[in-house]
Amino acid sequence: MEGGKTVSNKHENISLLDDLNENLKADCENCFGLCCVALPFAASADFAYDKVAGTPCHNLKSDFRCGVHANLRELGFKGCTVFDCFGAGQKVSQVTYKGNDWRQKPELANEMFEVFPIMRQFHEMLSYLNESLSLKAASEIHNDLHTIIEETEKFTLLGPELILKIDLVAHRANVNTLLLRASELARKEALRQLKNPKKLQKLAERGADLIGANLNNANLVGANLRGAYLIAANLKGADLRVADLIGADLRDADLSGADLTGSIFLTQAQINSAKGDYETKIPSSLTRPLHWRIKK
Repeated sequence: MEGGKTVSNKHENISLLDDLNENLKADCENCFGLCCVALPFAASADFAYDKVAGTPCHNLKSDFRCGVHANLRELGFKGCTVFDCFGAGQKVSQVTYKGNDWRQKPELANEMFEVFPIMRQFHEMLSYLNESLSLKAASEIHNDLHTIIEETEKFTLLGPELILKIDLVAHRANVNTLLLRASELARKEALRQLKNPKKLQKLAERGADLIGANLNNANLVGANLRGAYLIAANLKGADLRVADLIGADLRDADLSGADLTGSIFLTQAQINSAKGDYETKIPSSLTRPLHWRIKK
């Protein structure tokens, strides 16, 4: 099975992944501050005050940059340091609206603010599909992944009126079917190869309520933690290799010394919301958060 066809598909996947990766990174310099305007937030541990959707944040400057970006956490805007638009901001600003911003053309503002969160969902889906395509164990569905990636990308290139008419729920359901299958195949293969004799933590399951749970040194290898509530959970030293963490809430979870090598669908925003240290192992595609402890 190591013939020319397999090698060709591998090279095609690498090329597609490189293109997707570049487009799915936030480029604030080419965005009209959409996350600072279009989205609402409420006074909480994550935000210093209430803001309704469509109203600019008090900290947004005339050039669409954040005036307190270097001190967001200290000033009570921790939520801003966690948010990731997956590159949707610059796509809406420069592609959908061709560089026309909401200040110069206020008649576009409301529509632009409606399009942005939809575009973000498409880009988030592309990020997960992109990762699925990199999973060798999921090779049997790579053709299906290619097809839905192309379909999703086409949606992102439509005009704003058409984007607003897309059945987002139906498309997300189709995407989720493939993501579930990719995760199942990858975790099954990982468990087969790792042959970890330590008993898997029984509490670890999809959508589990593990808020504040003590999972110190728990074996969570290949666990399905999709949508799990792990807020403020103690995950010190936990083994989370190849665990599916899509949608898991890791706010203030302590990942000190934890091993997240090869974890599936883990995002930068998730680890930004958690605590960690110099011993925490994370996927090479992610960046160690600046607020984590980095020295002994």
